[in-house]
Amino acid sequence: MPPFDALRAAPMLVLLAACAAAATFAILPPLTPLLRRYALARPNARSSHSSPTPQGGGAAVVGVALVLLGLVLALAPGVPAAERTSLLALMAAAAVLAVLGAVDDVKPLPAAPRFLIQAVAVGAAVFAVPAEARVFPELLPSGLERALVVFAGLWFVNLTNFMDGLDWITAAELTPVNAALAWLAVLGVLPTAGGVVAACVAGAMLGFAPFNRPVARLFLGDVGSLPLGLLTGYGLYRLAGAGHVLPALILPLYYLADATITLLRRMAKGERFWDAHRSHYYQRATVNGLTVMGVVTRVFIVNLSLAGVAVIVAVAFTPARGMLAAALAALCVAALLADFSQRRSKA
Repeated sequence: MPPFDALRAAPMLVLLAACAAAATFAILPPLTPLLRRYALARPNARSSHSSPTPQGGGAAVVGVALVLLGLVLALAPGVPAAERTSLLALMAAAAVLAVLGAVDDVKPLPAAPRFLIQAVAVGAAVFAVPAEARVFPELLPSGLERALVVFAGLWFVNLTNFMDGLDWITAAELTPVNAALAWLAVLGVLPTAGGVVAACVAGAMLGFAPFNRPVARLFLGDVGSLPLGLLTGYGLYRLAGAGHVLPALILPLYYLADATITLLRRMAKGERFWDAHRSHYYQRATVNGLTVMGVVTRVFIVNLSLAGVAVIVAVAFTPARGMLAAALAALCVAALLADFSQRRSKA
């Protein structure tokens, strides 16, 4: 295997993504009968499906990504000690979240212990990131900044889970985001570790996508959505820590907007926001008459647009371009949310 820093080259990241996609695609068929027996998702207040469907496909997605990361650490020479520690902590934290999610998929856990374990896992991953990765070095002490990043990471892990309520929507979100992160590593904007993680996640999601295509034969489950939120959040954090805060916010802006606005709206109404529900914009869109394919196609197109804007502003930032990029990204997401809120004729 080439030296660690050479893995940021486009052919190597494409190869990693292709291996992740092929392995995930190969593992899921023999895994599905087991999931059908032990992890069947039955329709509830949050569901967009109408018949029991096996969940837990994320076990293969996350497992493949973590195995490939382990191979990189084992075989690639020249991995800096700080990056090795960071990736090992990330892998351990993702594995903990996967186990937590797997248990929750089979038998729902109380909210308090679930969030506590998540916080410990996210904290371990965040505090292991190399010390030079600073988001606001001139504004905040390192410890306070890391604590705020843990809070943001915990929210991102959970919003990824909250948003995984429609066939293909997680693939339509995480694949463009991680593909853009991998490309930013190729361009030298994102540290190699972030690019390698992103390539593995993007590839594994592509391998899962055929099984989750509407009408889905298989769901990710919490075993997938929780650690995938962490792995994607890691890439975004490394991007922000490399001095590119705006692109790191633009890339997941649709997820951030939909989940955060929905949470605030439910809290304002005094609702138990941690309970299952169908209040997200993408869920309201299906209630308002938009097809599942109509929703995920729109999400995918907007995310491709956000990825393009984020890459451009990361590579060629100026204050004027930053302001324009922020305005364009906000406009794209606002237009999508408004479209999802529009009632459509049943005819």
